[in-house]
Amino acid sequence: MTAEEKQEKLDYRYLRMARIWAENSYCKRRQVGALVVKDKMIISDGYNGTPSGFENLCEDSNNVTLPYVLHAEANAITKLARSNNNSDGSTLYVTASPCIECSKLIIQSGIKRVVYGEKYRLEDGINLMKKAGIEVIYLGEEE
Repeated sequence: MTAEEKQEKLDYRYLRMARIWAENSYCKRRQVGALVVKDKMIISDGYNGTPSGFENLCEDSNNVTLPYVLHAEANAITKLARSNNNSDGSTLYVTASPCIECSKLIIQSGIKRVVYGEKYRLEDGINLMKKAGIEVIYLGEEE
């Protein structure tokens, strides 16, 4: 098995773990999970949801996402700020492609690779990360 094949197997494995982590989200419309991995260690995790201290309710009565709901990537990155870890050179595994706002956080945090499993209709976040030199990999469902 080549180094590329080993890395792809690892990428699929961490992406599966991010999908499982997404199940922690209380959001009804969409559940997203994210893991930050450095040196084959998970150093942070996140899922979409409300900030600490808020009721675990992501949508209003019209099923519209509340404006203060955090994305999974933002949760994982900001959690690093409260730890002794840093994300320089790490890989972010996220179940859905990052939006433009999360892409800015990804760039600023020093993450060098992003592996995602579901495409979003807007690609501005993906394009921004590529422009910043981040390796961006789309992995659909495993064969």
